[in-house]
Formats: sequence, C-alpha cells, structure tokens
Amino acid sequence: MWSDHINYSCSMKTHQLVLTWIENELSEGRLAVGGRLPAERSLAEQLQVSRTSVREAIRILEAMGVVRAGVGSGPEAGTVVISDPTAALGSALRLHVATQHLPVADIVETRVLLESWAVSHAKSDSPELAGAARLLDEMDAEAVPVAEFLALDVRFHLALADAAGNAVVSAMMGSLRESITGYASRLTGNLPDWDATAARLRSEHHGILAAVQDNDGGRAAKLVAAHIEGYYREAGVGPGVEG
Repeated sequence: MWSDHINYSCSMKTHQLVLTWIENELSEGRLAVGGRLPAERSLAEQLQVSRTSVREAIRILEAMGVVRAGVGSGPEAGTVVISDPTAALGSALRLHVATQHLPVADIVETRVLLESWAVSHAKSDSPELAGAARLLDEMDAEAVPVAEFLALDVRFHLALADAAGNAVVSAMMGSLRESITGYASRLTGNLPDWDATAARLRSEHHGILAAVQDNDGGRAAKLVAAHIEGYYREAGVGPGVEG
C-alpha cells in the first residue's frame, strides 16, 4: 500500500514523496511517456500532501526533462510524461562548468571517449548518416557565419552519436555538447585564423563520415579523437592546459 510507504518515509520532505511515487509509477509501468499525471488536487489527496508539495515536485521534474506541465484545457493541458534527459544533464553540466568545478579540459576528454566509441559502433546503414551528410553540405557553403557553422557542427556530431543506436550515449553526448557549446563559441576568438580552422574542420568531418560509411570504426574513432583534440588544442584548451 502506498499509505504504508508514506508512513515509512515520513522523514522525507513531502515533495520527495511525490517524486518517489511518480518514479514508482514509471518503474511499474503504470505511467509511461505520453501519459498524464493525476490532477494536482487529486494527487495531493491521494498522497496526503499539500498541493504546494505537488507543484514543487512537478517543477523539479520539468527541470529534469521528465514531464511537461500544461495549463488551461484541451489536449495540451495537464502534466504529461516526456523524456528529454539531455536537457537536465546539459543544464547541470553547464552550471558546474560555470563554477569551474568541472574543468572544460576534462569534459572535452570525456567527449573524446564517448564520440570515439560512438563512431566506432555507428551503423553504416543508419538513416542518421544521411542527415549528417546533409549537414556537411550546409557547412560547405560559402560564407557560413561562425555561429551557424558551430551549430551545424553540434548537429553533425550528435547525428554520428545517434547512428550508434545507444540512447544513453546519445543523451550523454548531447549533454556534454550542450554544456560547452557557448564555451566553444567563445574560444573562436583564440584562433589565429578562423577561415583556415573552418576549412580544416570541414575536411576532417568528411573524413570521419567516410570512415563510418565504410564500416571502418577504428579509423573513424582515431579521426574523431584527433578532430576534437585538435580544435581545443588550437584554441588553448586540452590536457595540461587551463581552460
């Protein structure tokens, strides 16, 4: 009985009781992506907590990318279960990077590990690779603004990660990229010649994609590691370099 669980967990903060209940419902399959939570008042009465506690729990879940809360009436109303782990992980990493608790060089190193694994396991017939190729075509256009180039670069790398078919790796990759996207953009000011760097990055992108399409995971992994490390080393960030 859930009431027994509430008695057992009386030392928990009331909003944590709500979070625990929702986690249990998801784990047991009574709630799933696309499903709706009970109305605020109903949930408060069911769990014997205040509506304020329910609201606090829902705000936390929204920040974590687990639910989307809608207001009013109609199909978008109510609190709907979604799944967007990248948003929460990326936000947390961004904050810790901002506090300098997580060195950017360490995040870059982790990115290398994940992306090397991803491209070495990417499937050559994955539809994500066609999307990656289209992104390269956009990046190859003349006079692409720096901000647009970097945005396309992010999408290209995420497409390669998605081609590996591992949802956890894709989520972690997205979070790591999101956490340093702004930082990477600012680093362009450290580059001696952006046009030369952009030309090199374009060439390396094509080489990485070609290796994946050829089912040469080992070569793709080496190329993507050199690609990532080369950019940050040129910009003054890397192992042994303060970011």
